[in-house]
Amino acid sequence: MSSRRLRELMGEGVVHAPGVWDGLTARLAEQAGFSALCASGFAVSASLGYPDAELYTMSENLEATRRIRESSGLPLIADIDTGYGNALNAARTARRFRDAGVAAVFMEDQESPKRCPLCVGDPVPLVPPEEAAMKVRAVKDAVGDDVLVIARTDARGEEALQRAKSYAGAGADMVMPVTRTFSTADEWARCREAAGVPLVATLTASAWTEREFTPRVLEEVGVAIALLPTQVLMAAAGAMRQALGRLAAGEPPADVSADALPHHEFVDLIGFAEVEAAQKAYLPAARGGA
Repeated sequence: MSSRRLRELMGEGVVHAPGVWDGLTARLAEQAGFSALCASGFAVSASLGYPDAELYTMSENLEATRRIRESSGLPLIADIDTGYGNALNAARTARRFRDAGVAAVFMEDQESPKRCPLCVGDPVPLVPPEEAAMKVRAVKDAVGDDVLVIARTDARGEEALQRAKSYAGAGADMVMPVTRTFSTADEWARCREAAGVPLVATLTASAWTEREFTPRVLEEVGVAIALLPTQVLMAAAGAMRQALGRLAAGEPPADVSADALPHHEFVDLIGFAEVEAAQKAYLPAARGGA
Protein backbone atom coordinates (compact mmCIF):
# COMPACT_ATOMS: atom_id res chain seq x y z
CA MET A 1 0.00 0.00 0.00
CA SER A 2 1.22 3.51 -0.78
CA SER A 3 0.81 4.58 2.86
CA ARG A 4 3.53 2.11 3.80
CA ARG A 5 5.94 3.79 1.41
CA LEU A 6 5.04 7.20 2.83
CA ARG A 7 5.73 5.93 6.34
CA GLU A 8 9.11 4.64 5.18
CA LEU A 9 9.96 8.03 3.70
CA MET A 10 9.02 9.77 6.94
CA GLY A 11 11.39 7.46 8.76
CA GLU A 12 14.20 8.79 6.59
CA GLY A 13 13.53 12.47 7.31
CA VAL A 14 11.08 15.26 6.61
CA VAL A 15 9.10 14.56 3.43
CA HIS A 16 8.59 17.56 1.15
CA ALA A 17 5.55 17.22 -1.11
CA PRO A 18 4.80 19.84 -3.79
CA GLY A 19 1.25 20.80 -4.64
CA VAL A 20 0.15 19.37 -7.99
CA TRP A 21 -3.22 19.37 -9.71
CA ASP A 22 -3.03 17.27 -12.86
CA GLY A 23 -0.98 14.68 -14.71
CA LEU A 24 1.47 17.17 -16.17
CA THR A 25 2.39 18.76 -12.85
CA ALA A 26 2.67 15.29 -11.28
CA ARG A 27 5.14 14.23 -13.98
CA LEU A 28 7.16 17.41 -13.57
CA ALA A 29 7.37 16.97 -9.80
CA GLU A 30 8.43 13.35 -10.06
CA GLN A 31 11.08 14.15 -12.67
CA ALA A 32 12.35 16.96 -10.44
CA GLY A 33 13.19 14.35 -7.81
CA PHE A 34 10.43 14.67 -5.22
CA SER A 35 9.52 11.50 -3.33
CA ALA A 36 5.86 12.36 -2.62
CA LEU A 37 3.12 14.59 -4.00
CA CYS A 38 0.25 16.64 -2.61
CA ALA A 39 -3.02 16.98 -4.51
CA SER A 40 -3.46 20.58 -3.41
CA GLY A 41 -7.10 21.59 -3.00
CA PHE A 42 -6.09 25.22 -3.56
CA ALA A 43 -4.45 24.27 -6.87
CA VAL A 44 -7.18 21.87 -7.98
CA SER A 45 -9.79 24.56 -7.34
CA ALA A 46 -7.71 27.17 -9.17
CA SER A 47 -7.30 24.84 -12.15
CA LEU A 48 -11.10 24.85 -12.45
CA GLY A 49 -11.14 28.64 -12.32
CA TYR A 50 -12.43 28.85 -8.74
CA PRO A 51 -11.07 30.21 -5.45
CA ASP A 52 -10.34 27.79 -2.63
CA ALA A 53 -13.83 27.96 -1.14
CA GLU A 54 -15.09 24.39 -1.63
CA LEU A 55 -17.03 25.41 -4.74
CA TYR A 56 -16.10 22.23 -6.55
CA THR A 57 -17.62 18.86 -5.68
CA MET A 58 -16.08 15.82 -4.09
CA SER A 59 -16.33 14.03 -7.45
CA GLU A 60 -14.38 16.79 -9.23
CA ASN A 61 -11.67 16.66 -6.58
CA LEU A 62 -11.57 12.86 -6.80
CA GLU A 63 -11.24 12.97 -10.59
CA ALA A 64 -8.28 15.34 -10.32
CA THR A 65 -6.70 12.98 -7.80
CA ARG A 66 -7.16 10.02 -10.13
CA ARG A 67 -5.49 11.89 -12.98
CA ILE A 68 -2.50 12.57 -10.75
CA ARG A 69 -2.29 8.92 -9.70
CA GLU A 70 -2.40 7.79 -13.33
CA SER A 71 0.64 9.91 -14.10
CA SER A 72 2.81 9.13 -11.09
CA GLY A 73 3.41 6.24 -8.75
CA LEU A 74 4.71 8.47 -5.96
CA PRO A 75 2.82 8.46 -2.63
CA LEU A 76 0.03 11.01 -2.93
CA ILE A 77 -1.37 13.13 -0.10
CA ALA A 78 -4.89 14.30 -0.93
CA ASP A 79 -6.82 17.29 0.34
CA ILE A 80 -10.42 16.25 1.10
CA ASP A 81 -11.45 19.67 2.44
CA THR A 82 -14.13 19.20 5.13
CA GLY A 83 -15.00 15.69 4.01
CA TYR A 84 -17.99 17.21 2.17
CA GLY A 85 -20.50 16.86 4.96
CA ASN A 86 -20.88 15.20 8.33
CA ALA A 87 -18.97 12.23 9.73
CA LEU A 88 -20.76 9.74 7.48
CA ASN A 89 -20.11 11.84 4.38
CA ALA A 90 -16.46 12.23 5.38
CA ALA A 91 -16.06 8.48 5.84
CA ARG A 92 -17.45 7.80 2.36
CA THR A 93 -15.19 10.49 0.90
CA ALA A 94 -12.14 8.92 2.53
CA ARG A 95 -13.04 5.48 1.18
CA ARG A 96 -13.36 6.87 -2.35
CA PHE A 97 -9.95 8.50 -2.13
CA ARG A 98 -8.48 5.32 -0.64
CA ASP A 99 -9.81 3.40 -3.62
CA ALA A 100 -8.15 5.97 -5.89
CA GLY A 101 -4.81 4.93 -4.39
CA VAL A 102 -3.83 7.85 -2.17
CA ALA A 103 -1.36 7.38 0.67
CA ALA A 104 -2.84 10.00 2.99
CA VAL A 105 -5.75 12.41 3.26
CA PHE A 106 -6.05 15.61 5.23
CA MET A 107 -9.37 16.97 6.45
CA GLU A 108 -10.03 20.27 8.16
CA ASP A 109 -12.30 21.19 11.04
CA GLN A 110 -14.01 24.15 9.41
CA GLU A 111 -17.71 24.27 8.76
CA SER A 112 -18.67 23.40 5.20
CA PRO A 113 -18.19 25.09 2.79
CA LYS A 114 -14.65 25.82 3.93
CA ARG A 115 -12.84 29.14 3.51
CA CYS A 116 -9.14 29.48 2.77
CA PRO A 117 -7.68 31.04 5.94
CA LEU A 118 -4.99 32.89 3.98
CA CYS A 119 -7.54 34.54 1.68
CA VAL A 120 -10.21 35.68 4.14
CA GLY A 121 -10.26 37.45 7.49
CA ASP A 122 -10.76 35.94 10.93
CA PRO A 123 -12.58 34.10 12.18
CA VAL A 124 -13.35 31.07 10.05
CA PRO A 125 -16.29 29.07 11.49
CA LEU A 126 -15.22 25.75 12.99
CA VAL A 127 -17.15 22.56 13.68
CA PRO A 128 -17.60 22.00 17.46
CA PRO A 129 -14.61 20.07 18.89
CA GLU A 130 -16.47 16.86 19.72
CA GLU A 131 -18.16 16.73 16.33
CA ALA A 132 -14.84 17.36 14.58
CA ALA A 133 -13.16 14.58 16.57
CA MET A 134 -15.94 12.13 15.64
CA LYS A 135 -15.44 13.00 11.96
CA VAL A 136 -11.77 12.11 12.36
CA ARG A 137 -12.73 8.83 14.02
CA ALA A 138 -15.21 8.00 11.27
CA VAL A 139 -12.60 8.63 8.59
CA LYS A 140 -9.96 6.54 10.36
CA ASP A 141 -12.41 3.69 10.92
CA ALA A 142 -13.29 3.84 7.22
CA VAL A 143 -9.74 3.56 5.86
CA GLY A 144 -7.84 1.82 8.65
CA ASP A 145 -4.11 1.54 8.03
CA ASP A 146 -4.52 1.76 4.26
CA VAL A 147 -4.41 5.57 4.39
CA LEU A 148 -2.74 7.97 6.79
CA VAL A 149 -5.34 10.32 8.27
CA ILE A 150 -4.14 13.90 8.80
CA ALA A 151 -6.41 16.08 10.92
CA ARG A 152 -6.08 19.74 10.05
CA THR A 153 -7.14 22.42 12.50
CA ASP A 154 -7.93 26.05 11.76
CA ALA A 155 -8.21 26.88 15.46
CA ARG A 156 -5.66 29.11 17.13
CA GLY A 157 -3.68 29.15 20.37
CA GLU A 158 -4.77 26.96 23.25
CA GLU A 159 -7.89 25.80 21.42
CA ALA A 160 -5.68 24.47 18.65
CA LEU A 161 -3.61 22.52 21.16
CA GLN A 162 -6.73 20.96 22.68
CA ARG A 163 -8.14 20.10 19.28
CA ALA A 164 -4.85 18.55 18.18
CA LYS A 165 -4.82 16.34 21.25
CA SER A 166 -8.48 15.39 20.71
CA TYR A 167 -7.99 14.53 17.04
CA ALA A 168 -4.99 12.35 17.79
CA GLY A 169 -7.04 10.59 20.45
CA ALA A 170 -9.76 10.00 17.85
CA GLY A 171 -7.32 8.19 15.61
CA ALA A 172 -5.55 10.81 13.52
CA ASP A 173 -2.11 9.62 12.45
CA MET A 174 -0.88 13.19 12.12
CA VAL A 175 -2.06 16.72 12.87
CA MET A 176 -1.81 19.72 10.57
CA PRO A 177 -2.06 23.20 12.10
CA VAL A 178 -2.76 25.76 9.38
CA THR A 179 -0.22 28.49 8.74
CA ARG A 180 -2.01 31.04 10.94
CA THR A 181 -2.66 28.65 13.83
CA PHE A 182 0.62 29.54 15.53
CA SER A 183 3.10 32.36 15.11
CA THR A 184 6.29 30.76 16.48
CA ALA A 185 8.19 27.51 16.11
CA ASP A 186 7.97 26.99 19.88
CA GLU A 187 4.18 26.83 19.62
CA TRP A 188 4.52 24.15 16.95
CA ALA A 189 6.75 22.15 19.28
CA ARG A 190 4.10 22.44 22.01
CA CYS A 191 1.51 21.16 19.57
CA ARG A 192 3.64 18.12 18.76
CA GLU A 193 4.00 17.40 22.46
CA ALA A 194 0.28 17.85 23.14
CA ALA A 195 -0.88 15.73 20.22
CA GLY A 196 1.66 12.95 20.62
CA VAL A 197 1.72 12.38 16.84
CA PRO A 198 3.86 13.89 14.06
CA LEU A 199 2.83 17.19 12.50
CA VAL A 200 2.26 18.28 8.91
CA ALA A 201 3.24 21.82 7.94
CA THR A 202 2.08 23.84 4.95
CA LEU A 203 4.89 26.02 3.64
CA THR A 204 2.47 28.20 1.73
CA ALA A 205 3.91 30.85 -0.57
CA SER A 206 4.48 34.17 1.26
CA ALA A 207 3.60 32.66 4.67
CA TRP A 208 5.90 32.89 7.68
CA THR A 209 6.37 29.13 7.72
CA GLU A 210 7.78 29.23 4.18
CA ARG A 211 10.45 31.66 5.32
CA GLU A 212 11.31 30.30 8.76
CA PHE A 213 10.75 26.54 8.63
CA THR A 214 14.16 25.39 7.48
CA PRO A 215 14.82 21.62 7.37
CA ARG A 216 16.44 21.86 10.80
CA VAL A 217 13.49 23.73 12.34
CA LEU A 218 11.01 21.30 10.80
CA GLU A 219 12.73 18.38 12.50
CA GLU A 220 13.07 20.23 15.80
CA VAL A 221 9.34 21.01 16.06
CA GLY A 222 8.20 17.52 15.07
CA VAL A 223 7.09 18.03 11.46
CA ALA A 224 7.24 14.83 9.40
CA ILE A 225 5.66 16.15 6.18
CA ALA A 226 6.13 19.62 4.72
CA LEU A 227 3.65 20.50 1.99
CA LEU A 228 4.50 23.05 -0.70
CA PRO A 229 0.92 23.67 -1.83
CA THR A 230 1.10 26.85 -3.91
CA GLN A 231 4.64 27.53 -5.15
CA VAL A 232 4.28 25.52 -8.38
CA LEU A 233 0.83 26.97 -9.05
CA MET A 234 2.01 30.55 -8.64
CA ALA A 235 5.07 29.96 -10.80
CA ALA A 236 2.99 28.34 -13.54
CA ALA A 237 0.37 31.09 -13.46
CA GLY A 238 3.05 33.76 -13.69
CA ALA A 239 4.77 32.10 -16.64
CA MET A 240 1.49 31.51 -18.49
CA ARG A 241 0.28 35.06 -17.91
CA GLN A 242 3.54 36.44 -19.25
CA ALA A 243 3.47 34.24 -22.37
CA LEU A 244 -0.17 35.02 -23.08
CA GLY A 245 0.43 38.73 -22.61
CA ARG A 246 3.29 38.67 -25.08
CA LEU A 247 1.22 36.78 -27.64
CA ALA A 248 -1.78 39.08 -27.16
CA ALA A 249 0.49 42.10 -27.68
CA GLY A 250 1.45 40.76 -31.09
CA GLU A 251 4.90 39.43 -30.29
CA PRO A 252 5.95 36.75 -32.81
CA PRO A 253 5.04 33.26 -31.53
CA ALA A 254 8.53 32.02 -32.36
CA ASP A 255 10.01 34.62 -29.97
CA VAL A 256 7.69 33.55 -27.15
CA SER A 257 8.47 29.87 -27.81
CA ALA A 258 12.19 30.61 -27.66
CA ASP A 259 11.87 31.36 -23.94
CA ALA A 260 9.77 28.26 -23.19
CA LEU A 261 10.55 24.57 -22.70
CA PRO A 262 11.84 23.19 -26.02
CA HIS A 263 9.37 21.07 -27.96
CA HIS A 264 11.51 17.92 -27.88
CA GLU A 265 11.91 18.16 -24.10
CA PHE A 266 8.18 18.58 -23.64
CA VAL A 267 7.50 15.57 -25.86
CA ASP A 268 9.82 13.50 -23.69
CA LEU A 269 8.22 14.88 -20.53
CA ILE A 270 4.72 13.72 -21.41
CA GLY A 271 5.86 10.24 -22.41
CA PHE A 272 5.70 10.00 -26.20
CA ALA A 273 8.59 7.52 -26.27
CA GLU A 274 6.73 5.13 -23.96
CA VAL A 275 3.57 5.37 -26.06
CA GLU A 276 5.47 4.69 -29.28
CA ALA A 277 7.12 1.65 -27.71
CA ALA A 278 3.73 0.32 -26.61
CA GLN A 279 2.30 0.91 -30.10
CA LYS A 280 5.09 -1.12 -31.66
CA ALA A 281 4.55 -3.88 -29.11
CA TYR A 282 0.77 -4.19 -29.37
CA LEU A 283 -0.51 -2.63 -32.61
CA PRO A 284 0.09 -4.63 -35.81
CA ALA A 285 0.09 -1.52 -38.02
CA ALA A 286 2.81 0.08 -35.90
CA ARG A 287 4.91 -3.09 -36.23
CA GLY A 288 4.88 -2.85 -40.01
CA GLY A 289 2.16 -5.49 -40.46
CA ALA A 290 4.24 -8.23 -38.83
